[in-house]
Amino acid sequence: MSTRRFLSLLGPGMLYAGAAIGVSHLVQSTRAGADFGFELMWILLLANILKYPFFEVAGRYVHATGFNLIDAYRFAGKWVLVLFVLLTLLTMFPIQAAVTMVTAGLAINLTGMPLNPLQMSMILMAATILILISGKYRTLDGLVKVIILVLTLSTVTALIAASLNHSDGIAETTVFDYGNRTHIYFLIAFIGWMPAPIDVAVWSSLWNQAKMQQLSFKPSLKEVLTEFRIGYFGTMIIAAFFLALGALVLHGTGESLSANGAVFAGQLISLYTGSIGQWAYPVISIAAFTTMFSTTITVTDAYPRVLSPAAVHLFNKPANGNGRVQYILIMLVVSAGAMFLIYRAGNSMRFMVDLATSLSFVTAPVLAILNYRIANSTHMPAEARPGLFLKIWAWVGIVFLVSFTAYYLWWLITG
Repeated sequence: MSTRRFLSLLGPGMLYAGAAIGVSHLVQSTRAGADFGFELMWILLLANILKYPFFEVAGRYVHATGFNLIDAYRFAGKWVLVLFVLLTLLTMFPIQAAVTMVTAGLAINLTGMPLNPLQMSMILMAATILILISGKYRTLDGLVKVIILVLTLSTVTALIAASLNHSDGIAETTVFDYGNRTHIYFLIAFIGWMPAPIDVAVWSSLWNQAKMQQLSFKPSLKEVLTEFRIGYFGTMIIAAFFLALGALVLHGTGESLSANGAVFAGQLISLYTGSIGQWAYPVISIAAFTTMFSTTITVTDAYPRVLSPAAVHLFNKPANGNGRVQYILIMLVVSAGAMFLIYRAGNSMRFMVDLATSLSFVTAPVLAILNYRIANSTHMPAEARPGLFLKIWAWVGIVFLVSFTAYYLWWLITG
């Protein structure tokens, strides 16, 4: 593939990366490293690897059929689409609240404004809705690719500096205990969004569909999957960098990451400034905030884009030109529900993040099975279906997700 051809294909994988590099990286990966050192690195890598087949089905299905995963769920049976919508309704408010609350913490730290998380979240959500309604997201979307690159390079630089300056912590370190209820709860929350909720596969199918319609040529399946793999495994590497940074700078120091969003944001930025110098503060602050703000906009935009066509399929009623109104109404409902959850959470960003990620973990096995069915359905052309190796890979992933979910539910019931 020529460089020019590759650049023309670039898009869906980068959008996936923009959506994935957020709470799972800045919050959960850093927290895993700070609390447990490198102990959970194998879980981070395993979760990314085993979830891969359930994300790549998006590009595979769109390339083979021209349809997105919402269409695929409907073709598989109305009950499949109903199940997906119910799972989306269960998780969308906590997910929207979690990403908005983390962004609010970074905004408070960056601006120094004397606002509480709810007030800053309301400001950010209002700005997000205005950006989406006015159609100005394309400008930010182009900018955020540069910002993510800056954040990545800064993370690598800080990681190298931290490695060179690292000395063993003087405080007693925490060892992960698989019999400790608190540790297990964190593990579930950690895996839940590592690398992202499986719902994002549906969003990715919409991005792939839009990209296919823009191209003046039909790319090969290999080209489509190569573009996605760069974004997917790139986010895995960046998540590992964040965990390592937390492990090298905070683990064993006696300092724990705060549950308060603004305080956590300050601790996050200090990981960089403490390693590469105070001069990096404005660069890192802006890069981290912009990355999370882009994730907030992506999530706010994704739910109405997913639920609008789902409603059309479920009720067999075309939008009749009211698709834009429906999009705005759903966006307002999701935003209002998220604000209510943030109000109930108070200053505890950690509670909201753990709630959202845990719910995503519990729903992950169901979504994984649905996506496996789609990839191997009769509606998928035989030549585009996954080979034996990818099928085995997917089944190992399903067993992993089902087993961990059953273990988690057992802990809840026996608690």
